[in-house]
Amino acid sequence: MPLRDTVERFVVAVEAGDTVKALEDFYALDATMQENGDPPRRGREALIAHERRNLAGVRWQRARCVRPVLVADDRAVVRWVFEYETLAGRQVRFEELAYQVWRDHRIVEETFFYDPAQFSR
Repeated sequence: MPLRDTVERFVVAVEAGDTVKALEDFYALDATMQENGDPPRRGREALIAHERRNLAGVRWQRARCVRPVLVADDRAVVRWVFEYETLAGRQVRFEELAYQVWRDHRIVEETFFYDPAQFSR
């Protein structure tokens, strides 16, 4: 299966709202995930634990991919728009670019690029 098809299946899974399942299905066991210039989180289980902690603090969350998704060789770039409401009732909307490295149809490295000021509005 071409990587483009796999990336599209990943995007559909995230947009469907089950981000933990997307991590389980599309990330390598040794995957890394990095926010801007922060140190990366390492290992799929750590990524899942981080996602669960984030989800525990929100009432709801929506993700939308702004297409097209860019795919070249073993790399993909996805532009995301996320909206969520915290348990305290604060609504947040933010955009980010996810730069991904894929191996054997799984993400092995992902770096997010976004403006942190989006979270203080």
